Amino acid sequence: MKIFVSAKPGAHETGIERVDETHFVVSVREPPVQGRANRAIAEALARHFGVGASRVRLVSGFASRQKIFEIG
Repeated sequence: MKIFVSAKPGAHETGIERVDETHFVVSVREPPVQGRANRAIAEALARHFGVGASRVRLVSGFASRQKIFEIG
């Protein structure tokens, strides 16, 4: 399943807001430096969907706030 994410790195709290079936806004505390925010978003999505972190993969948007993740 593909998930479209609007990323908010450097937030005060980590959280996930569901916009609709496939669109989410994910806030993480980590800064967008050396992929730390991307890893934190993947971990937050894994917890949210109840899957292992290895089953969440960033497909598109490595350096963008608009990202596409695949949950497998």
